[in-house]
Amino acid sequence: MRRLIYLLIGVLFGIVLVKSEAASWFRIYEMFQFKSFHMYGMIGSAVGLGIIVTYVIKRFNIKSFFGSEIIIAPKDKGFTRYIVGGSIFGLGWALAGACPGPMFALAGAGFFPILLVIAASIFGTYIYGLLKDK
Repeated sequence: MRRLIYLLIGVLFGIVLVKSEAASWFRIYEMFQFKSFHMYGMIGSAVGLGIIVTYVIKRFNIKSFFGSEIIIAPKDKGFTRYIVGGSIFGLGWALAGACPGPMFALAGAGFFPILLVIAASIFGTYIYGLLKDK
């Protein structure tokens, strides 16, 4: 039952990404050229909402949909690793025209060249798993 709920939430999220044009290569291209506020507004709204929701979860000890405790792990203070990782992520996002969230929504919407990007991201995740402790 849980997996069905997660699947339905994922499908709904994909529909929202496609309809809001967050998965649009053109919108992403505009963002990286600083020609439109569309994506910055959506990302900024998501960050702001995430800050508020995280505060409310911590402040009122909110439980998950299934009643289990939500644990928010503290982040380490390694600034350099976040700069390097964010730069690699941003370069991949700019080259592929999609970040990981919309990739599957784009495949579901029929943009099949994104399957190459999905395969490359799965391979990159595998390599990260091999190298993360080194």
